[in-house]
Amino acid sequence: MKTVIRVTGVGSYLPQKVLTNNDMSKMVDTTDEWIKARTGIEERHIAADGEFTSDLGTAAAKEALEMAGVDAKDLDLLVLATATPDRTFPATATSIQRKLGMTGGVAFDVGAVCSGFIFALATADSLMKNQGYKKALVIGAETFSRILDWSDRTTCVLFGDGAGAVVLESDKSDEADQGILGHYLRTDGVHSELLYVDGGPSSTQTVGHLRMNGSAVYKHAVTNIASAVDFLIDKSGYSISDVDWFVPHQANQRILDGVAKRLKIDHSCVISTVSKHANTSAASVPLALSAGVRDGRVKKGDLILTEAMGGGFAWGSNLFRL
Repeated sequence: MKTVIRVTGVGSYLPQKVLTNNDMSKMVDTTDEWIKARTGIEERHIAADGEFTSDLGTAAAKEALEMAGVDAKDLDLLVLATATPDRTFPATATSIQRKLGMTGGVAFDVGAVCSGFIFALATADSLMKNQGYKKALVIGAETFSRILDWSDRTTCVLFGDGAGAVVLESDKSDEADQGILGHYLRTDGVHSELLYVDGGPSSTQTVGHLRMNGSAVYKHAVTNIASAVDFLIDKSGYSISDVDWFVPHQANQRILDGVAKRLKIDHSCVISTVSKHANTSAASVPLALSAGVRDGRVKKGDLILTEAMGGGFAWGSNLFRL
């Protein structure tokens, strides 16, 4: 008998306020047609005044816990992926822990920007298998609207706020093809200046704004994501044709299409939600997964492949059977 870590619940949350592309065209020099043609984005959600990353994460977590039938008091691990914490410290995960009524265990943040959920899921999987944690929450939550330069049309149209969450539970099984099956994680700090925030407590004592060289990031994204998927699939002993659903980071429809084409993945097997919430960084993969589960496309027993690349550069992939 070996330890198996299963995804037993998914949840998501998007703030009520919506900014459409037409709304954006009144703020910066852009058009609905231009944004859709280059990104596939139609609208994005914006957190309300006084609505924090921890609030978004808590709402998504509650939905995931309800699906799993797990009480927050029974959780012994909470890993939050975010690049937009409520405060410099303490970890925003501890705020979610308090808001959920999780009275024990451990809660901490993981910072890998758009790849944050990929890294957080791998971290939780490892801790559950090696430290004996039984029930965990992995959350991706972001309020990227708070770090955007709303006068920069090359970046402000691309991002939005949101949160997604999964519940993980540990059990024992003799079957090999169950639960979380593997991960691939990679970073390369050489390219950090292509996608970054120009502020920070130590460097500028300010929050700063997001800055990005979009064309350069696109080229690296397609290559790096494809290599991460190839490595994980090869290591796991599966093939791309075995994968039921490809759940990528929702950054840009062109990147989703480019990676799918490079990996020879049928577009009907790709979960795409970027049109409805734009790039929500660490929240985008669990948001897409939750959408696929909630609308009935993704079913128990399906083989799921995730991927993401973001600032750092940091990129990676997860493979699991739902």
